Amino acid sequence: MFHFNRQASPPTSAPAHPLQRHRRRDWFIGSALLFSLIILVEYAIGWSQLLTPWRTLPLSTIFILFGCMAISYTLRAVRIYDDFYSLMRRRFKTTLRLSILHTTANVLLPMRLGEVVFPWLMQRYFNHNIFAAGASLIWIRLLDLHFLALTGLFILWLVQPSWLWIFAILLWLFLLLAQRWIASFGQRWRGQIVLNYWQRGVLLIANAAPDDTIKMIRLYVWTALSWITKFIAFTTVLQHFLPITFWQVLTGVIGAELSSVLPFHGIAGAGSYELALVAAVLPLGIKATAALAGAVNLHLFMLSSSILLGLLALLLRVQRAND
Repeated sequence: MFHFNRQASPPTSAPAHPLQRHRRRDWFIGSALLFSLIILVEYAIGWSQLLTPWRTLPLSTIFILFGCMAISYTLRAVRIYDDFYSLMRRRFKTTLRLSILHTTANVLLPMRLGEVVFPWLMQRYFNHNIFAAGASLIWIRLLDLHFLALTGLFILWLVQPSWLWIFAILLWLFLLLAQRWIASFGQRWRGQIVLNYWQRGVLLIANAAPDDTIKMIRLYVWTALSWITKFIAFTTVLQHFLPITFWQVLTGVIGAELSSVLPFHGIAGAGSYELALVAAVLPLGIKATAALAGAVNLHLFMLSSSILLGLLALLLRVQRAND
């Protein structure tokens, strides 16, 4: 008779899901950027010296700048409320809570992980489809990028006023009408059986496009106003710590804001935010240490404003559909 050794083999752990590995990598990169920034600032400038100029900024000015940030966040909520008016009607406080929490999460989490908060809260608060909410968010981000590019053209006009830049600005604004052409894809395929994965994705995004040109213009106006109030606060703060011309300050602010599209993004933007701002102003003849000091202080203002507004948003009661 044969005897077999039936000793159980030790259990093997399942391989980590690719998404989990990516998340661990994102948090590792984000932490590395954060600690690198802390060490770099202490070595190159010194934290006490870096923070000293805050003492010369009047408290009343800080309150006004925070008010600009609050207005900017509110205008972002108005944009969402306008976009989803039939869904969010008479529930603006919930929309405001959703928008601020989404923005705060985007500021604090690395690698744009905060973007998933928007479709999640849309489903939780308004029972809206997650994928449809994600498609709408793509349109919102396209409006943001369009206005940032428009601001870039405005900076070029400030540097060298010319009718060519005016023409470029008008042409860039005219391109907003292209959304009607994209939305036509949704109308063309609506009611048809769409099996192709690529077609389903395009259809989802096309269906999320604004319903008409007037609505697109309204959404763009909310976008522009929210960015303008934010730029007022950011340029004022940065120019206090980095006394350079307005167009140079605005260039640095836009560079910092575009840090979110970098392939790496620190926790709360630490490291990547400063790197993008410094890279934007270095070609303009600004010293690296001065630019770094201004970038860190601007980032601290942005973080403190976002966290405070996020905490205030938690005090807003979630309104149900029958409220």
